[in-house]
Amino acid sequence: MKTDVLIIGAGAAGLMCAIAAGQRGRRVLVVDHANRPGKKILMSGGGRCNFTNTGTTPANFLSANPHFAKSALARYTPWDFMALVEKHRIAYHEKELGQLFCDDSSKQIVRMLLDECAAAGASLETSCAVQRVRKTPEGFGVLTARGEVHAEALVIASGGLSIPSMGASGFGYELARQFGHAVLPTRAGLVPLTLSGKHQEQYQELAGVALPRVEARVGKQAFRAGLLFTHRGISGPAILQISSYWQPGDDLRIDLLPDRDAGDWLAGQRAARPLAELKTVLADALPKRLAQRLCEPWLQSRPMRQYRDAELAQIGAQLNDWPITPSGTEGYRTAEVTLGGVDTDGLSSTTLQSKRVPGLYFIGEVVDVTGWLGGYNFQWAWASGRAAGEVA
Repeated sequence: MKTDVLIIGAGAAGLMCAIAAGQRGRRVLVVDHANRPGKKILMSGGGRCNFTNTGTTPANFLSANPHFAKSALARYTPWDFMALVEKHRIAYHEKELGQLFCDDSSKQIVRMLLDECAAAGASLETSCAVQRVRKTPEGFGVLTARGEVHAEALVIASGGLSIPSMGASGFGYELARQFGHAVLPTRAGLVPLTLSGKHQEQYQELAGVALPRVEARVGKQAFRAGLLFTHRGISGPAILQISSYWQPGDDLRIDLLPDRDAGDWLAGQRAARPLAELKTVLADALPKRLAQRLCEPWLQSRPMRQYRDAELAQIGAQLNDWPITPSGTEGYRTAEVTLGGVDTDGLSSTTLQSKRVPGLYFIGEVVDVTGWLGGYNFQWAWASGRAAGEVA
């Protein structure tokens, strides 16, 4: 079989690339070893798909080259994708911080992409594993479970290692190495952090306790969002965000009361409620179980009138800068993304084409560009897919 453009991977980036290439009149075939397209889209946002973020900038992405994503992101913006969503009359809403979700179901986004592929003449084959890829004088020969495909251009949109239960694999990295590309070390991103030993013992009884707003910090990077204690450690949006920056040995700090100077607040509480115990006062600002746990091993609870100014200042400083020592992460099993990947030094930032092998492209999560939580990774998928599809 012959085609102009063969895309390996029927996720967000691959489908967007197929649309763009098909709209140019190119013959496009998308193959995927999974049994259905857009699996990550379907599970995103609790089934409602956080499909983009109106605040997207290059600063919302991690990469060894922080400038690499600028070109693609500038040429296909959140508003471009919103226009596509509106064209298909899909109702959506902004949840917070520019995060856009479907009102109904993420299935609508997958249906929209498949309808656009069909309108552009792009074909899709699922349950079609790739067994071998070779370079030919005319382009590429790709042996699949359904025979060999010859294509002028080959686009790798196979994703990363996150959530292997949905079929994630290292295929894209292996193929990149096959063609001489460097692959930067990968690790799980946007993932819960785990505790072990005495650190787990100190917090395990808090499993299920949630704080709506904390500030999680590693070095100079900080995120304000919710935190959730789990049986294995800590999770929640603030932890998922900071997990992409945290590595074993890094100092993680949590501001439990990020919107106030805890020392000043405690001094005010002492004046207003001198007979109330510290744990009772803390329970007004924090979940009761957490307030009690903080007071048992670390903060000695007694009536507020018994604390001197210096003591309240010290307790406040601790609450605004609480240390937690993770032992690791939950890994790719629950990670939303994969950090690292195909080195951007080997790719054109404008087209995502290989600088080593003409006609070979890498897009989406397989590339060393990883977004924050909140729709940014989908926007990179749309933008990088579009960039390659416009030239492949």
